[in-house]
Amino acid sequence: MNEYDHLIVAAQQARENAHAPYSNFRVGAALHATSGRVFGGCNVENATYGLTVCAERVAIFKAISEGERGFDAIAVVTDTESLTSPCGACRQLIWEFCGDIPVILSNLKGKTEFLQMRNLFPKPFDASSL
Repeated sequence: MNEYDHLIVAAQQARENAHAPYSNFRVGAALHATSGRVFGGCNVENATYGLTVCAERVAIFKAISEGERGFDAIAVVTDTESLTSPCGACRQLIWEFCGDIPVILSNLKGKTEFLQMRNLFPKPFDASSL
C-alpha cells in the first residue's frame, strides 16, 4: 500500500459517474488538495465532442470553485490495458493550477505508474511566459 492508494480509489469511484454514451471511454480523476480534501471528477461527453470535458478538468474546476488553491497529487483511472495519461488541455490546466505534482496513472486491473508533471509537460506555457 502506498500513500496514493486512497487517491486511486477516489478516481475509480469518480469514474463510475462518467457520462460517456458516445465513446464508452470512462475516465475518473481525483485531485488531492494540500488541505487534505479530495476532489473527484469524471469525463462528461457531449454529442458534439468539442464540448466534452475531461475528468481531470472536472476535478480541478470543482476544487477551484470550492476555494481550494493548493494541490499535491492527481490520479487518473481508465479501464484500458495500457495506462492513459492526461490530454494536452488537461496537462496545461494541471500545470497552471497544480504545478509539478505527481500524476498517478492507473487502470482497473491494478497497473499503476507514477510520473511527475514536468515529465508529462516539459516546456509549459504559464505565467512566467507572459
